[in-house]
Amino acid sequence: MDDSDTLNRIIADCKLGSNHAFSELVDLYADKCYGYFYRLSGNAEVSNDLLSTLFVKLVEKIGSYRGGSFDGWIFTIASNIFRDHLRSVYHRKKLRDAKADQPRIDTITPQQQIDLADQLQNLLEKLDPDVAELLVMRFYGQLSFKELSKLRAEPIGTTLAKVHRGLKKLRTLMEKEHD
Repeated sequence: MDDSDTLNRIIADCKLGSNHAFSELVDLYADKCYGYFYRLSGNAEVSNDLLSTLFVKLVEKIGSYRGGSFDGWIFTIASNIFRDHLRSVYHRKKLRDAKADQPRIDTITPQQQIDLADQLQNLLEKLDPDVAELLVMRFYGQLSFKELSKLRAEPIGTTLAKVHRGLKKLRTLMEKEHD
């Protein structure tokens, strides 16, 4: 079996929902895509975040792949993710610049820090316990996605998707509390 036959088999299995096939696809493309993001951003942390986003998108969009160059397809998605990242960086910079022009408000008090920590704890309790645990391990334990997937004995794509959906849900809950 040549490389294109192997890739086609892996893609077909991914479309059928095979976690093992998705792990194989991640193994095949992680280094290439990380290198792509790193060359564009020059930042390892940003590259890892963009790579995570790419593989979450891949899980979501694999069904839309209709043949042709898979490399071209995946790098088109990667390119779109990087452009979104640049737009986000630009908007954050505009917000920081606008905030810098405003008078400085007193720094956050210890009591406010406690209140925010309690608020976050309450929001985490509203998430699925499995997802909340993943978020805590990722952001408080500072575990990589690879470490999380090994710890949980699940494919990295599954871990990426759970963290992504958990963050999205947490953001939605936070926005509801502030409305």
